[in-house]
Formats: sequence, C-alpha cells, structure tokens
Amino acid sequence: MRLLAPRLAYFAGVARTEHVTRAAQELEVPQSTLSRALVRLERDLGVELFARHGRTVSLTPAGRTFLGSAEKALAEVGKAVESVRADADPASGKVAFGFLHTMGSETVPGLIRAFRADHPRIRFSLVQNYGEAMLDRLRAGELDLCLTSPVPDAPGLVARRLDEQRLRLVVPDDHRLAGRKRIRLAEAADEAFVTLEPGYGLRRITDDLCAEAGFRPRIAFEGEEAETLRGLVAAGLGVALLPPPAVARPGVVELTVTGQRAVREIGVAWLEGHPDTAPVAAFKKFLLGRRGRLLPE
Repeated sequence: MRLLAPRLAYFAGVARTEHVTRAAQELEVPQSTLSRALVRLERDLGVELFARHGRTVSLTPAGRTFLGSAEKALAEVGKAVESVRADADPASGKVAFGFLHTMGSETVPGLIRAFRADHPRIRFSLVQNYGEAMLDRLRAGELDLCLTSPVPDAPGLVARRLDEQRLRLVVPDDHRLAGRKRIRLAEAADEAFVTLEPGYGLRRITDDLCAEAGFRPRIAFEGEEAETLRGLVAAGLGVALLPPPAVARPGVVELTVTGQRAVREIGVAWLEGHPDTAPVAAFKKFLLGRRGRLLPE
C-alpha cells in the first residue's frame, strides 16, 4: 500500500484519458514521470493494466478491475480532504467541545450563543460527560477542548482555571436543618449523603470537603447526574453537596456552607503541543477571555 497509494491518481488519470501525454498535462507532471510510475505500478502488481497502441492506451481486463477500486479509494481520500478542510475553515469550521453535565442546561448554551455572535457559522460537536471520561476523550483526539472540574494537573494536558462555583448543602424542605440559611459541614456528619459515583470530580470534592470537616460521609445513594441527586434529596433520601441549579427545584432547601471554602473550580483543558485549527483557536481565546465570568450570575 505504501508503494501503490501515490500512483493511484496517475493510473486513474491515464485510464480516464487513454492517453499518457494528455494525462500528464492534466495531472501537471512530466510525461516521463508518469510513464515510469505506470511501469512501476504494473511491475509491483505483477499484471499489465494497459494495452499500448502507439500514443494511446486502453485498459486490460485487470486494469478495469483495478480502476473500480482505485476510483473508490481516491474518492474517499477526496472526501477526507474536503472534510478536514471544512472543519478547519476559519469561518465555518468545527470545534469538538466537552463539558460537565451540570453545565449543559445554561452555561454552555450561553457561552456558545455569545461566541457565535462574532462567529455565526462555526459548528460545534458537543459531548457531555464526567471529568475523567472527557479527559480520556481529549487524549484520544476526540475533543479539542473541555470544561471540567477539578482543573486537571496531568502530563500531556494544559489547563487553565476559568471560574468557581460555590457548593451548597442541599436538604429536603422538611429536614431538621431546612430552617437554616448557613451551616458548617461538620453539622451534617451524621446525615446520609447522596453523591455522584466515584470518578466524578464533584464526588472527589465532596469526599475532600467532608474529610476537611472531620468526617467520612455515609453514602446512601450514588448517581451520575446532579439534578437526579436533587430529586433524591427532595424525596428525603439524603443530603448532598451540589452546585446551584439552573432553575430552583421544589422540595429542597439549599444552605450556604461556612467555615471552609466549599467551591469547585471550573477550568478548560486541551492537549499539550496539539496544533489548533482556526475555529478551535478562536473558541479557546474566547473561553480564556471569560475568566471570572464564565458562569451565569
């Protein structure tokens, strides 16, 4: 394949014109170069692809068989060229962007709307997931950028802190603590907690904050999405440390945590040394310009 691939376009050009000189003119290569390439192609394949008739040529049965596959291969290469060029186009290219589930209802739509005010034709491929899964997809080249928490510090990645969210202790509205405005996390040491599953950034933050407050949380339920946890809290199945909701949910009360810095930092990450297309560079610059005002008020 390494030897054959560069010669497919030469072969298809001669097959189309049935004339080496005209094909060389169309392909903009010297006729001698084209002739040698065809001879080498036939030699490498071990079959004759053309019957020579003076200055003209015609395909042999083997040549006709080979031409069908060669044209399909060249068409696929052409599609790939068009696709990567389209994705890299400064005005209408594509950004593969990952973000946390908790940012999907309000934060990310607002960011994209603001960005597209100046870049109306840039397209987005959007992926929602938890932090570690997004970083894996970033390393695999499936994402250009991702918003995640905690801000990663890992080899091969570049990350920048953009903003932070205060976490609240969410309790049922008939809970013994529901009449409070503020609470020290240590006061919830005996409560059952509902949390995200291990591997989620917010779960790690919850465990660390509880450890800082002097206890290990008693986990009643684990889930994959923050609003599901709020529903479990509203059903009286536990309490939870969560970022503020996009829309207030009935059945729960959200208490300010005092005595320690109960926040989660939000950052943007990308692959170190990975060249950006023009659309990705523009969106990265936009995100970095939103430091301190990434999240809705």
